[in-house]
Amino acid sequence: MRSASGNGFDSSDSFAVSGAAERTARLHDIPPSITPSHGDDSHLLSRIASPADVKALAPNELAELCREIRTTLLAYGHQHGGHIGSNLGMVEATVALHRVFDSPRDRIVFDVSHQSYVHKMLTGRAAAYLDPDRFSEVTGFTNPDESKHDQFVLGHTGTSISLACGLAKTRDMEGPNSGIGNVIAVIGDGSLSSGVAFEGLNNAAEQGGNLIIVFNDNEMSIAGDFGGMYGPLARLRASGGTAQPNLFNAFGLDYRYVEAGNDVSALVAAFEEVRDIDHPVVVHIHTLKGAGYDGEETHADRQTASASPVSFDSPTGVHPTDNVNHSEPWHSDHCNLSDHEPHEGQCEASHWQNPDAAIGKPDDPRKHYGKMAMAALEPRFAAEPGLVVISPATPGSNGITHEFRERAGAHYVDTGITESHAVAYAAGIARAGGTPVVATTASFFQRAYDQFFQEMSLNRSRVTVLDFLGGLSGSDNTHSGAYDVTMFSNIPGATMLVPTSARDYLADLAWATAPAGSADAPAGPVVIRVPGEAILTAERDATLLPVTGGQIADRPQSTSLPVSVSSASGGISAATVRGTVSVTAQHAGARHMLDWRVNQTGSQVAIIGLGNAYPLAEQTAAALSDDYGITATVIDPRQCTSLDSDVLESLRDGHQQVITLEDGQLEGGWGEKVTAYYANHHVSDGSRNPHVLNFGAAKEFTDRVPLGELNERYGLTVEQVTEAITRCF
Repeated sequence: MRSASGNGFDSSDSFAVSGAAERTARLHDIPPSITPSHGDDSHLLSRIASPADVKALAPNELAELCREIRTTLLAYGHQHGGHIGSNLGMVEATVALHRVFDSPRDRIVFDVSHQSYVHKMLTGRAAAYLDPDRFSEVTGFTNPDESKHDQFVLGHTGTSISLACGLAKTRDMEGPNSGIGNVIAVIGDGSLSSGVAFEGLNNAAEQGGNLIIVFNDNEMSIAGDFGGMYGPLARLRASGGTAQPNLFNAFGLDYRYVEAGNDVSALVAAFEEVRDIDHPVVVHIHTLKGAGYDGEETHADRQTASASPVSFDSPTGVHPTDNVNHSEPWHSDHCNLSDHEPHEGQCEASHWQNPDAAIGKPDDPRKHYGKMAMAALEPRFAAEPGLVVISPATPGSNGITHEFRERAGAHYVDTGITESHAVAYAAGIARAGGTPVVATTASFFQRAYDQFFQEMSLNRSRVTVLDFLGGLSGSDNTHSGAYDVTMFSNIPGATMLVPTSARDYLADLAWATAPAGSADAPAGPVVIRVPGEAILTAERDATLLPVTGGQIADRPQSTSLPVSVSSASGGISAATVRGTVSVTAQHAGARHMLDWRVNQTGSQVAIIGLGNAYPLAEQTAAALSDDYGITATVIDPRQCTSLDSDVLESLRDGHQQVITLEDGQLEGGWGEKVTAYYANHHVSDGSRNPHVLNFGAAKEFTDRVPLGELNERYGLTVEQVTEAITRCF
């Protein structure tokens, strides 16, 4: 049972590992900054080119291989960063999998596949972790383009059992000619909370046949474990796998428990027992997330419930941790550490480790604007009991800090990796009169598309969605947010706001979450695309906004929120650039929130920059003025749900070109709607039909391409936009 300190352990703790494994893996004796030489054959890892090499090792060499892998991971985390904690916990399990099974004939599907670093090392890609010059050769997730040992491109979660069911189905239908042997799904690190995982378990039991589900139970999700299933899992661990209810048995599945989840010998024995099994079985392994972190340091300087030294009596340097009582809610060992201070066990910081080079750098946009939103909502909790922030398992990445969660209490809910449930849950809160705010990453929200349509929008639920990491980024191909505008802006009844400053962002949040019945409150759901890198960089350096200097235009009659020039005027009025306007008044009318804002009135060319592309609009306008003497009209549309027809109509006079800029998928996106507007509202006077140029991303998946390179690829630079404009004159 966990001691009151939150870090220490009492004498009842137990974590069974083999003596051989303990004696050969003294992790804290090897400085994490030292990587085994990738050119030295005395190191086992550098000699592993395929799983066959793992099989060729003597039994007493397996623990040494695990020690070298773990040391490599620790060094890699310092230099490159990544999902180090989950992989440290999976070292022995992955070595055992490749010792027992015959990949790729035996199909191993990792979920979430950020647990696959060790698998990659053992399948010919060790140099990508050993040699800093080759770190970029592999992704952080499985990818068949890299290796025949990777079954799927998987960066999200919950689907491994379903995918494994499909592989096994084809094998069983085709028989020996299928070329498929054992099918193994590796799930865990919080991914079992995903609803589709339970759909897979349900199907697996009915389908029958060989299917091995390895459940990596490290007592963690991305943050802490939340949900009713974690109590029964804790009792299974405490009982050595005998306690009831057993949720896997309840599905009709065979079940085996391995307490020593970081003992390679015990795992080899367990996997050998189920190899070639003729029915589905769950092998539940108890591992330690971050096994190998911490060295000889103490937690005395950390923000914990109380400081206690970490003992390193264990020869492995890997210490037991459990949470048998598992009272809810549980808050990740009470740790509140940064992304470069992970430690073993139940520590949220061990989910994602930033490289040492990132230490001391300012917050990225997700954390910066996430913290800002939570700071705006928190003072309202006392007076608004129905105001609830919901995060599907990724709070820290989006600035929902540990301190905020502790203070928020029941006003904060972590639903686990359950985006579909989170959105439906929010719709239920809204129907009851509450004010839900659902916050997570754009690419994760794709899993809730049906709930956005049905439970949220069709039911006109007052749900506020904070959409993080929307737009172009250097993310891998599984985490790109380039498709969020095409998704959200085309859902009937939903309003998508795209603020271009912290001021607008907070005003949008205040309007979207105005209590039910408030004057001018929105009638349905509101999605707010959280500003990205281009906006935050411009806010930190106003010279990147050469037209306004970051001082946005205000409607003369506005009392509180930033709104555009009056659409009732029938044309563009000269916008007055002023200092920032107070946003103490929380909301204006919906029509004002959807008005486009004209920040500079000009002629010949009108440049409309959506969201993160807005700074480019100002920079292009400045280049046109400096180099060609053209004063362009510059417009911030502020939303992508509807078109401001009054502004578009006014551009017919004096503007030969209308330019749309967006940092998302162009096809099916926002800019094409402006093109379609003028095409569908063609007037007889040809001089009053502006030529429209759309700039945005191609319909493609990109993988870890730097943002600057993507902007070049899609023509989203000042030079390219300016050249296209002037070429048309």
